[in-house]
Amino acid sequence: MVSALYVVLGALFLIKFSFDVVRLRRQYRVAHGDGGFYELQTAIRIHGNAVEYIPLALLLLMVMEMNGADMWMLHLTGLFFFLGRALHSYGMRTSTLLWRKNGMILTLMSLLGMIVLNLVFLPWELVFTLS
Repeated sequence: MVSALYVVLGALFLIKFSFDVVRLRRQYRVAHGDGGFYELQTAIRIHGNAVEYIPLALLLLMVMEMNGADMWMLHLTGLFFFLGRALHSYGMRTSTLLWRKNGMILTLMSLLGMIVLNLVFLPWELVFTLS
C-alpha cells in the first residue's frame, strides 16, 4: 500500500515534533504548559497543528487508495501535503511569514485535492444501493 509510506512519514513528523517539545521542556525545566517561554510555546503549537492535520490527510490518502486512485495521485497529494507541513513548521520557527503561509496553502490545497479525488474515485454505485 502506497499510503503506508505516508503513514510512516506522518509518524516521523509527529515524533520529531514531540521530541522538540520534550527537549525544550527539559531545557527550560517546564513540566506542564509552556512556562511563558516563546520557543516552547511555538514547539507546542507546531506539534498541535501537526496532530490536527496529519491524521485527516492520512485517512483521506488511505481511502483514496482503497477506492482505486492512481498511484501518482497518492504520491502527488501526499508529497505536497508533507512539503506543506515541513514549510509550515519551518515558518513557525522563523519571523518570515512567507514560509508559514505557503506551507498552509500547500497543506490545504493538497487536502482539497484529496477530497476531490476521493469524490471522483468513490464507488457511487455502492453508496446509493439499498441492499
